[in-house]
Amino acid sequence: MRIAQVSPLAEAVPPKLYGGTERIVAFLTDELVAQGHDVTLFASGDSVTSAKLEAAWPRSLRLDPSLRDFLAPHMLMMELVARRAEEFDIVHLHVDYLGYSAMLRTDVPFLATLHGRLDLPELQPLYRVFGDVPVVSISDSQRGPLPHANYVRTIYHGLPERLLLPAFGAGGYLAFLGRISPEKAPDAAIRIAAKAGMKLRIAAKVDNVDRAYFAEKIEPLLSQPHVEFLGEIGDADKAEFLGNAAALLFPIAWREPFGLAMIEAMACGTPVIAMRQGSVPEVLDDGVTGFIVDDEAQAAAAARRLHQLDRARIRHVFESRFTARRMAEDYLALYRQLIAEKTPLQEAV
Repeated sequence: MRIAQVSPLAEAVPPKLYGGTERIVAFLTDELVAQGHDVTLFASGDSVTSAKLEAAWPRSLRLDPSLRDFLAPHMLMMELVARRAEEFDIVHLHVDYLGYSAMLRTDVPFLATLHGRLDLPELQPLYRVFGDVPVVSISDSQRGPLPHANYVRTIYHGLPERLLLPAFGAGGYLAFLGRISPEKAPDAAIRIAAKAGMKLRIAAKVDNVDRAYFAEKIEPLLSQPHVEFLGEIGDADKAEFLGNAAALLFPIAWREPFGLAMIEAMACGTPVIAMRQGSVPEVLDDGVTGFIVDDEAQAAAAARRLHQLDRARIRHVFESRFTARRMAEDYLALYRQLIAEKTPLQEAV
């Protein structure tokens, strides 16, 4: 099958450090190539892939301080994709709605995976106009705020099976991984660890938009003796960071669309303590791969029950539900369905 994968340009594929969407694009693309498909990746020029790379911009936008208009490179990329669309059996968009108008000019089947939040009011009228575009949700919960979009499937994220290997939690600390922002609630993680009487190690990036929040709300808390702030880490450091943790704290304060950090922890055999928000009940098996809680007191109590969980079983659940191979196979089944639905229409014309 000839497949085009279209990535956001904010980060390289895969990202050098933090980055969820581009990381999933990398895992999916490489797995599709490994399964024998002809894949072209439209992404930034500093991407590394086993597919054919079409550099839509010389380097990732986050690493280009001279760039002032982030939309222009994406519009350029989508025009290039649309002009070459006939070269592919299917085009898979990961840039949300930015490619809809361009792809609707073509006769080539396409779909879009929605990687972000859907509770923004601006999306309501947009998806009434683009109500026929086939979209994939990354959890059933993600669909809630935007029920009228044309969802064709929910496909959970997956990781390469050998990317992160299980360990034994020898460090005995609680881990926080991801992004410093109000919705990720690192302040809650700091309080939970204190209540549990455990050390907390924080490996997280600070986006420009969240620098004031970090300076005002989080930085003053980092001087506490039970807290260690590591900053942003990449894939090479995650196995040690997560594998040595007693648990990952995931105290989110928003409707999380998926939560990649949860399955990264599970790949290491590390349990997750997470707030009952968004996708959490779909991703975690309460009492098996971690504990789902409703408040900080419950989270601290859960941290004292981690000995009840079997880390080998957590890894087994990851292998059965959240590998890149399973993700790619789910997408391939959908690609074939969309191509088959499009073909009779073309023949009828």
